[in-house]
Amino acid sequence: MTELIDKKTKDALVPLFKSMGGDVRLVFFTQQEPPCPACREQRLILEEVAALSERLTLEIHDFVADGRMAARYGIDKIPALAVIGARDFGIRFFGMTAGYEFTSLIEGILLAASGKSGLPPEFEQLVNRINEPVHIQVMTTVTCPYCPDAVHAAFQLAMANDNIRADMVEVGSLPLVSNKYAVSGVPKTVINEVFHVEGAMPVDRLFMEVLKAVKPEDYARLEDARREARPGRRARKAEEGRDYELIIVGGGPAAMSAAVYAARKDLDVLLVSRDVGGQMNYTAEIDNYLGLPGLSGHELTELFRNHAESYPVAMKLGENVAVIKKDGDRFSVTMADGSSFAGNAVIYTAGKEYRRLGIPREEMFIGKGIAFCATCDAPLYRGKKVAVVGGGNSAFTAARDLMNFATEVHVIHRRGEFTADESLQRKVSGAINVFLHPGMLVREILGGSRFEGIRMISTDGEKREELRVDGMFLEIGLEPNTAPVSGLIALNERREIPVNARNETALDGFFAAGDCTDVFEKQICIAVGDGAKAALSAHRYLNERGLTRSRAKSEEVWG
Repeated sequence: MTELIDKKTKDALVPLFKSMGGDVRLVFFTQQEPPCPACREQRLILEEVAALSERLTLEIHDFVADGRMAARYGIDKIPALAVIGARDFGIRFFGMTAGYEFTSLIEGILLAASGKSGLPPEFEQLVNRINEPVHIQVMTTVTCPYCPDAVHAAFQLAMANDNIRADMVEVGSLPLVSNKYAVSGVPKTVINEVFHVEGAMPVDRLFMEVLKAVKPEDYARLEDARREARPGRRARKAEEGRDYELIIVGGGPAAMSAAVYAARKDLDVLLVSRDVGGQMNYTAEIDNYLGLPGLSGHELTELFRNHAESYPVAMKLGENVAVIKKDGDRFSVTMADGSSFAGNAVIYTAGKEYRRLGIPREEMFIGKGIAFCATCDAPLYRGKKVAVVGGGNSAFTAARDLMNFATEVHVIHRRGEFTADESLQRKVSGAINVFLHPGMLVREILGGSRFEGIRMISTDGEKREELRVDGMFLEIGLEPNTAPVSGLIALNERREIPVNARNETALDGFFAAGDCTDVFEKQICIAVGDGAKAALSAHRYLNERGLTRSRAKSEEVWG
């Protein structure tokens, strides 16, 4: 019989299991009739794992015949596994623990064996204050490299508090679950059935999301207190009606860097943004930021934010900027909630967002049929039909990932010719389940509250086509967030803000940095550097015109 776990992996697991602090029962639920397609393979995986240690015991139960036991363990779908240590810590697995989720299985076993969450004592005490039932379900696929971190965080919370149960739910083999929770991207965390959180996050942020779901008042109070009590924090709330020397628009790496450099020049700084982190919030792992490899986007965001907040920077968060105007030497920044702030100079760092099609109800279906990352989400479309919009390498790479799972993959491009590399085009277009639609535009989403397909029209207007698909991936690039300044300054053909080497724009006192500019390449390290340059240029501008009380020199030196 072919073994599912290779010898190298088994050799690595044996000493790990020998060091376990206690015995672990693997209580597996399967079904004979009607047959469960994934159960047999999952059972083989568990049998091979259990054979590696005397401290592991595998129990096989029939989901129907042993229905009472299944109910006692909270098992409502199969294949299912309850991992039980000295007691039941609430660790569950549904679906396959193959691929990247094999890591989650091993980590779940080791946690249950240790009987410890691995959390710092003070944090565990905080988790233990939750005194009502919490059910965390982390939706995963076996191809998602970021999902095991999200699962491990949920398991740690379950280990710390008996009121918390944590499930790994591999939705690739559980399509009904995927449909129920409208999973179009992983990892996706569902808390108490109704509160949904997209993306991977460290355990402290997951705890805050749990708190937001079950105790929103405690969440708000704790989040404010957590930030204000952080040692060395000097940031303050914005004051409407106050004139600031410099206003920074944005909350990504360019904005954080600009805030640090401007504050170090003793400028009176206000930072306004809808959120903090920008695109980093959607990035599971960042491995190319110098000196800090292997961090998640949330972790790097937290480091940047803590650094910026260690200076006396005023902040207005939670609202989009609606419009920026200039009257004489003064800028006015008006927020979506109607509040307004004035400043002598502005640094615009609002970044980019995934480009949209601009069709009705598009935003309504983001995350509920419309997605952006096929690498992680392709298994969600096993046996389904899916569309990919775009004609470049990213679109054809998405189609390549999807064609191994979906019955039909439709690649739709507004131009008559595709622009992806020829070798990639040949591989994708040669697949029997891939269909190309050049010269077509997506004009409408079909369905009511559920995504059911799209309606297309040819660019010459002569052909119309209705396509019934289960999901759509947008691979059409990123759009600069420059609408608030479209009436203030001339943008280039990509709607980016042109800047020079000093991050100055064509408008005196208006500076820009990061992905919303025409800078070559869009990277975190480049945004950080340009944010610093913009702040130094803004200080020079204010200093030369006597618009600042700062006595700091314009020349920046090392240190």
